[in-house]
Amino acid sequence: MGGCGHVGLPLAIAFADRGLEVGIYDIDSHAVEVVSAGQLPFLEKDAQPMLRRALDAGTLAATTDPEIIARADNVVVVIGTPVDEHLNPNPHAVARALRSSREHFRDGQMLVLRSTVYPGVTRNVERLFADQGLDVDVAFCPERIVEGRAMEELFSLPQIVAGRSQGVRDRAAKLFGHLTGQIVELEPEEAELAKLLTNNWRYIKFAAANQFFVMANDHGLDYDKIRRALAQDYPRAADMPGAGFAAGPCLFKDTMQLAAFTDNAYVLGHSAMLVNEGLPLYVVTQLERKHDLAQMRVGILGMAFKGESDDIRSSLSYKLKRILEFRAREVVCTDPYVTVDDSLVDLETVQATSDLLIIATPHKVYAELTPTQPVVDVWNMLGNGTTV
Repeated sequence: MGGCGHVGLPLAIAFADRGLEVGIYDIDSHAVEVVSAGQLPFLEKDAQPMLRRALDAGTLAATTDPEIIARADNVVVVIGTPVDEHLNPNPHAVARALRSSREHFRDGQMLVLRSTVYPGVTRNVERLFADQGLDVDVAFCPERIVEGRAMEELFSLPQIVAGRSQGVRDRAAKLFGHLTGQIVELEPEEAELAKLLTNNWRYIKFAAANQFFVMANDHGLDYDKIRRALAQDYPRAADMPGAGFAAGPCLFKDTMQLAAFTDNAYVLGHSAMLVNEGLPLYVVTQLERKHDLAQMRVGILGMAFKGESDDIRSSLSYKLKRILEFRAREVVCTDPYVTVDDSLVDLETVQATSDLLIIATPHKVYAELTPTQPVVDVWNMLGNGTTV
């Protein structure tokens, strides 16, 4: 369920590549058509040849017909779990989707929740099937991949499997053992929290780096130069990130999920959100102190939420764009990978017509630029420092 997305499709391809018969069910008919034609709906390194190989071998098929659920022994559920406009998680999204497909489930199946969920959702799904008189094993096996590296990490990273009984955990371990020999067992609530903690840890680290960047920049100092110096041959600082726009569909959202889990007493998480979400506004405010933005055409390089990706979900590049549209004379944007935004123009036009450039997404192509106008480069892609 939800099998044509960034999480479900790579997993389906990986299972099919290991010889399992895999059916993908998705309500998005366009995505199903694209996948069935041997194409990917999004960028994912090395996935397309594996997809075509699986389709040719007959081990993989995609459909919009929910009847495929009834024919499966194992059903992996991948459903988006965003926070709402009040930054509260919706713990009922998964159960609601399952209720709508209830008639297609049968006794003896194993249902695997793969999405990042609010702690307690697995238990609620167990109760849902029990209340309906269905004997279905429910496991929670969180995805752990980074977009763009799924076809590497699905086979190399340990898989966390969680279930209410050892029998459920063994069954889930057997399924994911087709991908890796490294299986880590937890109770469902432990695994749900483990996934949230993983994403929160990354978000907090990025926030620390962005706060350090602001501190250094406020005093005219180059954070990246300082970071590289202190980390040189010094292992205790080797994991200190560079500054940058920390965004995407997971880190902010899962930080807010953990905040809700602590009854909004998660001071560190909220502080990280303020730092990371505030970076675009900080950059623009700094620019206003040095430039007459109201008379300038500003070019934004990169609209995806991270480098070498075409995914614009929760991208801070768009937050940066909105701020600049209010403060600059004009804003033009480009991205070599994004295809879902008709307002984007080519890189050459942005370079030729902009008074100021901001590298918002660290696509590798931008490291090769030799611009003549001022450039804001918090990633230090050009090697000229990060000060704004």
